[in-house]
Amino acid sequence: MVSKVILAQPRGFCAGVHMAIETVKLAHEKYPDETIYVNHQIVHNKRVVDNLINEFGTIFVKENISEIPDGSIIIMSAHGVSPQLYKQAKLQKLRVIDATCPLVDKVHKKAVKYHDKGYEIILIGHKGHQEVIGTQGYAPMHIVGTSQEALALSVENPKKLAYITQTTLSKDDTQSVVNTLLKRFPNITNSRDDICYATTNRQAAVKALSKHVDLVLVAGENNSSNSNRLVETAISMDTPSYLISSHNKIDPQWLAGIKTVGITSGASTPEEIVEGVIEYFKSQGELEVDILNFKEENVTFNLPKALEEIDT
Repeated sequence: MVSKVILAQPRGFCAGVHMAIETVKLAHEKYPDETIYVNHQIVHNKRVVDNLINEFGTIFVKENISEIPDGSIIIMSAHGVSPQLYKQAKLQKLRVIDATCPLVDKVHKKAVKYHDKGYEIILIGHKGHQEVIGTQGYAPMHIVGTSQEALALSVENPKKLAYITQTTLSKDDTQSVVNTLLKRFPNITNSRDDICYATTNRQAAVKALSKHVDLVLVAGENNSSNSNRLVETAISMDTPSYLISSHNKIDPQWLAGIKTVGITSGASTPEEIVEGVIEYFKSQGELEVDILNFKEENVTFNLPKALEEIDT
């Protein structure tokens, strides 16, 4: 029986997610008589989205924003969107509030800079992920997700290459892809690491956590890249790990012979889900709860200026 859980710190909301969620809430407060639309999920967590729908009546739409009435307020999600979507919003006279994470926005700017300088661009990331789809809109680029794909990549000018990365990748896996690219293209350019501080910190905390527990549970959604990477990080440390969207998803068979469980959560996962997991274990019997403090985070991002300027 599980007698102890250890919580990873940091875990849960990063600064970009917090900013995006607060943006939606404040938009509703500022414009109480208007319907607020959000492109895609504001962050990749169903609980967050459902809470916003139930509390405020937020309407979430996918890429086809043409269904939004002209002149409405639209919030762009934290994952970022392509320039084409901004153009479509302008055609519909939508009032745009951009909640793109500033770290994702930096990758967009870097893509534009490299393209303007004539570089052929390689984006290390997962095809089909919302952040990757948005980034692709800023310049022509190759999408590479694995070292095998990097080995098979065909480029036009090996001497004029640059790479950028999705912000929520596994640092170790990304470095493996980078190493492959460097071997093939020694002159490839990148100005700095694009993987965000929160992703890096949470993965490092899970590595430390894995040394002290028999099992790691990661609270997060299947479509959350950084949550999936946390599971992979724990497994890479030879510690069994599972992704759960809530305590109801815990399989009792996972706990056979397990005494100490580590718990962490993805950057878009609300703490209430972690609390539910703790309560689940408390209901099984006496439980010791401890915290592994790996690193303190004090990063904050300003809310979109459009929240102040949209009336003008």
